[in-house]
Amino acid sequence: MSMKTLVGKRISKKIKFMNEEIVINKLSVEEVIELQKESAELKEESSDGLRVLRKIIRSSVEEANELTDDEFNKLPMSELANLSTEIMKYSGMGDDAKGK
Repeated sequence: MSMKTLVGKRISKKIKFMNEEIVINKLSVEEVIELQKESAELKEESSDGLRVLRKIIRSSVEEANELTDDEFNKLPMSELANLSTEIMKYSGMGDDAKGK
């Protein structure tokens, strides 16, 4: 098998979110670069940090793409922050990144 055949393949794992099991996918290099770009813009504009958090979750959790911003706002902030942190660690980013 060549590396080229692996392009676009998603690597996933199950985790707990709000006491339920969900599947998260590792972020691709392309997705990480986009998130870093958006985070840099956030620092410059002092905009809503929740926008980046939602983008991280939407990029990793397939079902999250269907949630509106208003629906995200009805979820507990601490749970969303923990989920985002777990996604970043799993993708090899952030503190104590293991990617396992």
